[in-house]
This record gives sequence, structure tokens and C-alpha cells, in this order.
Amino acid sequence: LRGFADMQPDHVMCCFDVGRSFRADRYEGYKATRRPTPDDLRDQFPVVRETLAAFGIPVYEMEGYEADDLIGSLSRQAEAKDVETIIVSGALDMLQLVSEHTRLMTTRLGVQSTVIYDPERIHERYGLASGQMVDFKALKGDATDNIPGIPGVGDKTAAKLLVGFGSVEGIYERIDEVKPDKLRQKLLDHHDEVLLWRDLVTID
Repeated sequence: LRGFADMQPDHVMCCFDVGRSFRADRYEGYKATRRPTPDDLRDQFPVVRETLAAFGIPVYEMEGYEADDLIGSLSRQAEAKDVETIIVSGALDMLQLVSEHTRLMTTRLGVQSTVIYDPERIHERYGLASGQMVDFKALKGDATDNIPGIPGVGDKTAAKLLVGFGSVEGIYERIDEVKPDKLRQKLLDHHDEVLLWRDLVTID
């Protein structure tokens, strides 16, 4: 309701996760550290669906895919028709979808403190373009999805690498230029894993 009031959208749709993600088939550890959905939250989902139906809001879900994948697909379809999109989500995975036509309204701390990310806001926070956020996450990891990332590589190091080399491919093409030696060796040791992690965090 806060989103409706603030954004005055012309269209609204909602996406849900359903079943097992194809990512879990590619990587056994995917989201393995997540706690089960609390009972009090699980009990709310039928009510949420009833409310969406009462509002006439369409729901999208697809076996084998996550809500993020559906949101990504729908936002790209909207972009192709020059429709401005605002994604409402607490997940910063969605930053990779941000463009001149698509913004992300994050609700990580509740509706009282929403942040809206456009390309400029992403650059302001991370020093990166939205298209680099997948590589950023592959390098530094993501505890939420149980993506380990390269040991010792956090936000600052991952961002610095991508500012200097542009992409994961750019890093490995010029691996001899990476300093210090210890970081270069870690990148070499985890080459295959980084490519797998990047695939896992890429919205399909």
C-alpha cells in the first residue's frame, strides 16, 4: 500500500518462488544455510495471495525458477515496450536489473526506510555500473544464497578489481597485473568456482 501511494503505478504484478530452483541442481550448497521459513511467516502466504486476488493483481510463478528470474523477465519485456518499471524487493540481487528504464525500490529495513536505486545511485554506493553487480557478487560472495566468494575478498576489493579490470573476464585476461601476489593466487585458485558462482547469481 505504501508503494501504491508513493509510486502511483499504472500496473502491478507479483512473483513468487515455487518448488526447487534449477540453481540448486547446479550447486548443492545453494541457499543451503538458509533457515526454514518461520511458521508465522508461512501462515501469511495464503492471506497474501487472497489479498492480491482481491486487488486484481496477477501472480507469476514457474516451477524450477525463482521469483527473481520472473521479475527479471517481466522487467526486460517492459523495457522493450518503453515501460518504466519499479521492482519492489528486499533483495539487492536485483541491482543487476537496474537500467535507465528500471529502478529498484529496496525494503530491507521495512517500508519506513525504502531506498530507490537507479544507475547513478548504484555508482554512488559501489562505484560500479549495474551490469557489473553480478561479477561483484561472484567475487565477494553472498551469505544469503550461500555463495562463498573468494576468501578474503569483500566489497572494497571486489569493487576495486572491477573498476580496474571491468569484469571477471577482464581480471583473468590480465591476471598478471593483479596485485598483491596473494590476491592473484586466490583468483587463480578459485577461477572455476568464480565462473560457477557468477552463473548462479545471474538472474535468468
